Amino acid sequence: MSLNAVYKVIFLNQGEVYEMYAKQVYQSDLWGFLEVEEFVFGERSQMIVDPAEEKLKSEFSAIKRSFIPMHSVIRIDEVEKEGACKITDAKTGSNIAQFPYPGAAPKPKS
Repeated sequence: MSLNAVYKVIFLNQGEVYEMYAKQVYQSDLWGFLEVEEFVFGERSQMIVDPAEEKLKSEFSAIKRSFIPMHSVIRIDEVEKEGACKITDAKTGSNIAQFPYPGAAPKPKS
């Protein structure tokens, strides 16, 4: 990772696609999770306020580190500068699908 790198992390969370920016992204010691630290939120000098970005800012501004399940990650890109954070609905039938995860192991047949 370079010193001034900014990463765009896109992941699924409860039927929504989150697009966020962070300075630190790495594999967690906690198996199956990705650690994301130092979230970056764009400083806006405009009068227009994006409600989705404000929701993300209020949800993640006090969080030091977030553990995101690996199967929820859609994409991670290293970018030159941060953009606007977004929340969008994960539409059924789109090309984004959550990795299949069984809730429990199947019971053996007797």
